[in-house]
Amino acid sequence: FIIMLEKEFTAKDETEFKAYMESIGDSIVCVADDDIVKIHVHTNDPGLAIQKALTYGQLSRMKIDNMREEHQERLIKDAEKLAAQQAEAKKAEPRKEVGFIAVSIGEGMNEIFRELGADYIIEGGQTMNPSTEDMLNAIDQVNAEHIFILPNNKNIILAANQAQTLTEDKDIIVVPSKTVPQGITAIINYMPDADAQTNLEAMIEGIGNVKTGQVTYAVRDTHIDDKEIHQGDIMGIGDAGILSVGQDIAETTLEMLEQLVDDDSELISLYYGQDVTEEEADAFTQEVEKLYPDIDVDVHCGGQPIYYYVLAVE
Repeated sequence: FIIMLEKEFTAKDETEFKAYMESIGDSIVCVADDDIVKIHVHTNDPGLAIQKALTYGQLSRMKIDNMREEHQERLIKDAEKLAAQQAEAKKAEPRKEVGFIAVSIGEGMNEIFRELGADYIIEGGQTMNPSTEDMLNAIDQVNAEHIFILPNNKNIILAANQAQTLTEDKDIIVVPSKTVPQGITAIINYMPDADAQTNLEAMIEGIGNVKTGQVTYAVRDTHIDDKEIHQGDIMGIGDAGILSVGQDIAETTLEMLEQLVDDDSELISLYYGQDVTEEEADAFTQEVEKLYPDIDVDVHCGGQPIYYYVLAVE
């Protein structure tokens, strides 16, 4: 700002004024002549600078900028510029032959998909279904000629199919996986030496050999599949409907498992959620192993919300 002097501004005044400005801020610039004084200061309280300046005269050309805000905006612009540069660099890289996009929920589940070769994870779930736009964004991020999408939820398959029709520069293959265990089985069945169509057929065949169960709680009273369900009840949900209802998580899960296991079953995979402790999961796994001594039992930390257990029988 500029001070329009109303009285003499002596060398002593200038020294005192600069000293005051330095006590409230930094980057001081003070240029004085006979009629005006030009002032620049960085301070957290510009009102103090203005108040002091008014003791010498009227103020003109006041300009107050939020330096932190400007710094923040510059950081954001720099980050956006870097992201754009990285995106361009990624697009310039040669495309690999095959990529995978998986819809998952829970850090444990996400990590399993990453270890199995998924290039991009979309966070999903019953209460947060990804949109077609989410699918298109994921497709844009995966630099591959052929991209397999694992929706892992029947409600998400439509969005994946719509993204497929809207993508022209990449070959999008939607695998009709309706649960996370089906998606895990599908990606395990991928054969690097086979073409996309052969792999899709192998994945669909693999999915057909998986029976899935999910254990959750009822949010309200209802009546489904000839079962009376009350709010807070534990439910075991199979691929075709509700298989068990009870008050105890372990008992309800075992009751559901009994309906999924048959003479051809070879493997039971258990994924415990964020509301189940490792100790509880280990104790439950031991019960399952006692009941089915001839079947291999794998247990993993899925970390998923809402579902205490997600399990697969193959």
